[in-house]
Amino acid sequence: MKLTGTTVLVTGATRGVGRALTRQLTQLGAHVVAVGRDPGGLAALADAHGDRVSAEALDLADPDAVDAYTDALPDRHPGLSVVINNAGVQHLSDFLTTEPRDVRPVLRRELAVNLDAVITLSTGLLPHLRKQPSAAIVNISSGLAIVPKPSAPVYCAAKAAVRAFTRSLRYQCEDGAPQVRVMEAILPLVDTDMTAGRGRGKISPAETARAVIGGIHRDRPEIYVGKARFLPALMRVAPSLGYRSLRHG
Repeated sequence: MKLTGTTVLVTGATRGVGRALTRQLTQLGAHVVAVGRDPGGLAALADAHGDRVSAEALDLADPDAVDAYTDALPDRHPGLSVVINNAGVQHLSDFLTTEPRDVRPVLRRELAVNLDAVITLSTGLLPHLRKQPSAAIVNISSGLAIVPKPSAPVYCAAKAAVRAFTRSLRYQCEDGAPQVRVMEAILPLVDTDMTAGRGRGKISPAETARAVIGGIHRDRPEIYVGKARFLPALMRVAPSLGYRSLRHG
């Protein structure tokens, strides 16, 4: 799929992978609808990229706001043909040491951003995307959807749900709307604000964005980035080793 001249929605565009995607997509000649919650970050994107970026504020944890945004977006950007659901938030949770009532608001926000918003934007924009001669929905997932870690159970569950949702939606589009590609990008540990102080062997947001864009160009239904590309073989040959590596690593 060619991205030059397209209009691309990128959520979580003010930081990390989203910011790198925005930069690289504009360099390819795409117009990016950059969605984020940070006014300063959105202003910086607009300053850096000028009319190649439409910086738009949205709290993805607010379902009503996401519904309204989704319904209005095609009228503002009728050329929209690519949706990249990149935004994500991860909270470390130990349910044996925390009071459930204290963490419920945080966990619900985590599910809203990581899962509900992905489903709402994907399905809500699908009628518009079906009208385009060529379109794509790209949902950013994680190796943790395949091999969960104990410290972030809700994040892992949400990413596993995104993985299943993306595959099911792909099947529907392959049968009924083949002009809409539905892709999943499975990321390894990326060096972002969210992962600060966690893990080793991280890859950069820029490297991640290049891999995702390369996968879109090649129409890959599943884009395994960096070390995540080893997961399918590992889980096929030695799944217990894969689970142990994240449980104790």
